[in-house]
Amino acid sequence: MDAAALGSGFHRRLSAKPGAAPLLGLFAATLFLSALLLFSVQPMFAKIVLPRLGGSPSVWAVSMCFFQAVLLAGYCYAHALNRYAPPRLAPVIHLALLAATLLALPIGLSASAQEPPAGDAYLWLIGTLASGVGLPFFAVSANAPLLQSWFARTGHKNAGDPYFLYGASNLGSLVALLAYPFLVEPFLGVATQKSFWTVGFAGLGLGIAACGVALHGSIGRRDAVTVATAPAGTTYPRPTWRQRLSWVGLAAVPSGLLVAYSTYLTTDLASAPFLWVLPLAAFLATFILVFTERPLLNHAILQKLQPLLLCLSLLGLAVSGSNGWGIAILGSTGAFLVSTLVAHRELYLRRPSASDLTEFYLWMSLGGVTGGVFAAIVAPQIFNAIWEFPLLLVLGMACRTGVFARPPASMDLRALVRIAVLALACMLAIGIATRAGLFPANNLPLILFLSGFAGLAVLASQQPLSQLVYAAIMGMTLVILPSAMNRGLSERSFFGVHYVSTSPDKKERHLMHGTTLHGAERLVDAAGNPVAAAPPSTYYYPGSPMAQGTSAARVASGKLDAGLNVGIVGLGAGSMACNSRPGEHWRFFEIDPVVVRLARDSGYFTFLSRCQPKADIVVGDARLTLTKEAPGAFDYLVVDAFSSDSVPVHLLTVEALQLYLSRLAPNGILAMHVSTRHLELTSVVAALARAIPGTKAVLAADNGIPDGEGSDSAPSLVVFVTKTETAMQPIRVYPFVSELSLTAVTPWTDDYSNILSAFWRRYASTRN
Repeated sequence: MDAAALGSGFHRRLSAKPGAAPLLGLFAATLFLSALLLFSVQPMFAKIVLPRLGGSPSVWAVSMCFFQAVLLAGYCYAHALNRYAPPRLAPVIHLALLAATLLALPIGLSASAQEPPAGDAYLWLIGTLASGVGLPFFAVSANAPLLQSWFARTGHKNAGDPYFLYGASNLGSLVALLAYPFLVEPFLGVATQKSFWTVGFAGLGLGIAACGVALHGSIGRRDAVTVATAPAGTTYPRPTWRQRLSWVGLAAVPSGLLVAYSTYLTTDLASAPFLWVLPLAAFLATFILVFTERPLLNHAILQKLQPLLLCLSLLGLAVSGSNGWGIAILGSTGAFLVSTLVAHRELYLRRPSASDLTEFYLWMSLGGVTGGVFAAIVAPQIFNAIWEFPLLLVLGMACRTGVFARPPASMDLRALVRIAVLALACMLAIGIATRAGLFPANNLPLILFLSGFAGLAVLASQQPLSQLVYAAIMGMTLVILPSAMNRGLSERSFFGVHYVSTSPDKKERHLMHGTTLHGAERLVDAAGNPVAAAPPSTYYYPGSPMAQGTSAARVASGKLDAGLNVGIVGLGAGSMACNSRPGEHWRFFEIDPVVVRLARDSGYFTFLSRCQPKADIVVGDARLTLTKEAPGAFDYLVVDAFSSDSVPVHLLTVEALQLYLSRLAPNGILAMHVSTRHLELTSVVAALARAIPGTKAVLAADNGIPDGEGSDSAPSLVVFVTKTETAMQPIRVYPFVSELSLTAVTPWTDDYSNILSAFWRRYASTRN
């Protein structure tokens, strides 16, 4: 529902009674402002804490889980205040809470906040969120159910069914989330954002006070403290425990889907508010569209689309490569939206009377927390890949009308069991035969199973339970049949999912992060003979910019034979280690302990075991660990954290570049690897270099070389930065080096970044 449609709904209610317009307008405006503040603080604070945690997508997943938990606490407070506090006293109590919160503003990290632990940082992040933004978020989160319950006591003609006010609340949330990436983040620094939020909070307090005065006056006129009755002809029985559990389930599935979809999306793009808020905005838009008496989208049509979009999403998740990624994004976005719309519509259809409004929102919030905790905290501990996403898409089929309305006939149930057993047996046979080399490894069986059972689900439109079973069989195809979700070894950490797999031709072993290649090692040569000591490959082959930068650093520092000090941010498979020479000191900085373990294991990759068996590896975020290094410590410093498509933005700021340069020797060389599929970062680094006087910077654009003599290359973009022209001279001799073009890009800082413009520049370059 857009603002005009929502406004027309309000107009019908405003005109119902003289004097109704100011009252309804006051409550709607206050709810709008409350939601605006509630959902603008989430990406703002996550952006504040992100530099401490290496840009991990888990930051947003855990943050959403935390915010859902605090929202539940706020709804509990609202329910208790509504049920137990005298109506005349409730506004006073709530205003006292807001006044106490105002004293704790502005929000931000505590000056005593400690450094996060290496590895998993779930508890550290939750504690930081609680101390930095917990009280303000709690105070604001209670307003939606509280103000609706107050409105239900005002005697307004429409007070008997105040759920329409949820539209004003969600409209404010949607405006906040859409404004953040397009209007707030590109133009306002975090410090300015915090100041505006504090002013808005003070304005909210005035609005709450006005609503309290209106409630007090209404009670005085009517001498009534009970909630208004439902509209004529509408009856609501008291909620049963089965109904309450259905509210929890119908809220849990879309909430978990939101977290899982956001994690999947940001793992392969960039962990930044721009990409975090769009799924959340879409999630809130579903409430506006279907949480109303007259939904703008037909519920029956949505339920027909759901199995088809599920099929498309699972197909994209199963197929590797860029084509599979495109299908997955298209199908997964559609499946996420439709599944959420279906579940939220079912929630609305099962809503209780206004007298049980705060309890309804309380159970809804409990469901939201349950789904969020599962997707953000439990799933990473029990799944080695983002399996929660397809699982929740399948569970979305259980949120449809009539799935558990009545038990199926015994004959129908036996038929479903036979179909499921036969399908699983066939998939197991094909999967075993494929892995044994008896069946060609391709996606045809998976496509046939997915499309076949999607067709059966569509045909069984009058049998919701059958549709759920067919959807579960579709989900099992990803588990049993060979797919991109179950290729090779898979390990998961706070920082993402890592795969170690062999190429289809069995000639290379790959280290993948999501769908991004982080390193590769040649196993056999062109003749099929085992390779005993494969040279570095992909972005690090001997003729690559980063490898050649090592030679240039030896020349610039005068340490041609020994003594070179090298720092590498981003370990990957350890490929760069084989560009070292005896007598040099190389130190690697890696944020993810899982990557360290994989790179050290010679059963997977041999670069470290062959070239630096006692490699000096520092675990932790580069911004934090480099600050502990001595000034001028490195002759050559490589920042290789951008080759993944999940870009840690905090490593691309003026403050970050100043840190890197301070750790360079006077004639040291800095290499920043900026190859990505989705973001144009060369202009960003050029703007950073321009912002620091005296800095020299050039671009190395390498197209790679044809495979041969055991060397497997990959194109790369590297920006070399130095503090002196003397240090830059050995770099300029390489044929792939050119001057950086002038750019109008505003330098990114810890206070300001603009992922949207980087995404757009990359998209525009592919169109030209």
